[in-house]
This record gives sequence, structure tokens and C-alpha cells, in this order.
Amino acid sequence: MSAIPLEIVTHEDLQMNERLRDYIEKKIDRLVRSLSNVISIRVDLSYNPAARNVDERAKAQITIRGKRLILRTEEYADDIFAAMDKAVDTMERRIERVKGKRYRRPVKHAELVADLMESEVEEATEPSRIVRRKRFLLVPMDEEEAIEQMELLGHDTFFIFYNARTHKINVLYKRRDGTYGLIEPELG
Repeated sequence: MSAIPLEIVTHEDLQMNERLRDYIEKKIDRLVRSLSNVISIRVDLSYNPAARNVDERAKAQITIRGKRLILRTEEYADDIFAAMDKAVDTMERRIERVKGKRYRRPVKHAELVADLMESEVEEATEPSRIVRRKRFLLVPMDEEEAIEQMELLGHDTFFIFYNARTHKINVLYKRRDGTYGLIEPELG
């Protein structure tokens, strides 16, 4: 494995063993060979034997963070190795798309997409309707870059970003017809 920090997190009914760790490291090493400026990689794995759909019992999520890059993919399968294979395949396609876009169009900033520096804070005190909180650093970008980042992250509903043109926080969302909408909030 290369010198890039790899964090493997297991959840629920999944036990990490040496075979699984070696398999993940081999797959991740293959992924990062084609990327430069990778800061960290996180692999989240979980297995839910009680899932209704057999093909959704195992979940693998891969997050690759770079200087001004964040790529994430999440895939489900009947076992953890198959879920990991699907997640790696999806991530390879995303990496190729990023690399292709870097060479096809001029880039306004030093890198292609924003560095979100996302951190999750789980609330463990008293039960609440809010079960997960996320905090992330907003890096200025234009609307086209926001669409690109939304697609790279695999978000299919909405994306929050700081609009470099208007100097305001905007919400980009995907409409049912495949086009995009933009919400520009104003204080009342």
C-alpha cells in the first residue's frame, strides 16, 4: 500500500479480518495510482443480515480526498467483497471522468472541484429527529463547477455551495426532467 493514509471503518455485523483488509488495500492501491494529490482515503463497510433485499445486505462506501478534490461512491451487494468490487468499479469511472474533464476544458482554479473537508458529528445524548450532522468547508465555485461536483459525489438530489459570482450560499438541485434548479436564499 502506498503512503496515503487509508482508514477502514466497519459498522454493524461486520468483522474485519486479514483477508478482507488485504483485499481492500489491493483494490484501493489500484485506484490511487492514477490520481495525484490524494490526501486520504476512507472505506466504510457494513453488513446488515436482516436487510429485506438480499442484494443490499453488504455496503461499501469509498471516499477519496485530495487538495481540491473529493470523490465518493457507495454500492450495495449480497456480500462485502462484491460490494467492494462494485464500489471500486464506480470510483474508477468517476476518476476517469475527472481526469477527462481536466484535459477537455480550461480550469478556472488550480484544481477541478472544491475541497469540502466534511466531518460528521454523531449526536449521542438524547433521542432526536436529527440523527446525523455534517459540517464542511465551503470553497467558492461557479454554478458549472457545482454541477460537476454534484455529479462527482453522486448526489442526485441537491448540492450546497458558495457561489463565487454572487458571494452567497446556493442550493443546486436536480429536477425530475434531468435539468438543474438553483435556490438563492435571501434573508427576510
